[in-house]
Amino acid sequence: MKNLLSIFIFTGLLLTSCSSSDDSVEMDDNNNNGNELTYVGTIRSIINSNCTGCHGNPPTNNAPMALTTYLEVRSAVETRNLLGRLNSATNPMPPTGQLPTGTRQLIEDWVDLGMPEN
Repeated sequence: MKNLLSIFIFTGLLLTSCSSSDDSVEMDDNNNNGNELTYVGTIRSIINSNCTGCHGNPPTNNAPMALTTYLEVRSAVETRNLLGRLNSATNPMPPTGQLPTGTRQLIEDWVDLGMPEN
């Protein structure tokens, strides 16, 4: 009986400690703070929080360009493969690891909308 109770407790602990959820907060269209999907309304804060540490003005840590303005971010999408780097599994930006899927999807959706500024 004692062994059965031990197995039951161990199984319960095992099942509750395993989870497929991601603890990071992901942004999606429902977590867009009520803003339209624009650079000013959404994308600027994502870039400022995750990119401008290196891609500031001036860029640091060997970053090749600044991402501090709408025109700089738009140019990086159009000419520097920004989306490819954000989605790269082997060489992602930021270099500490990919942004959450929902956040990357917001940026992709913004690009698909034509990258509206406001």
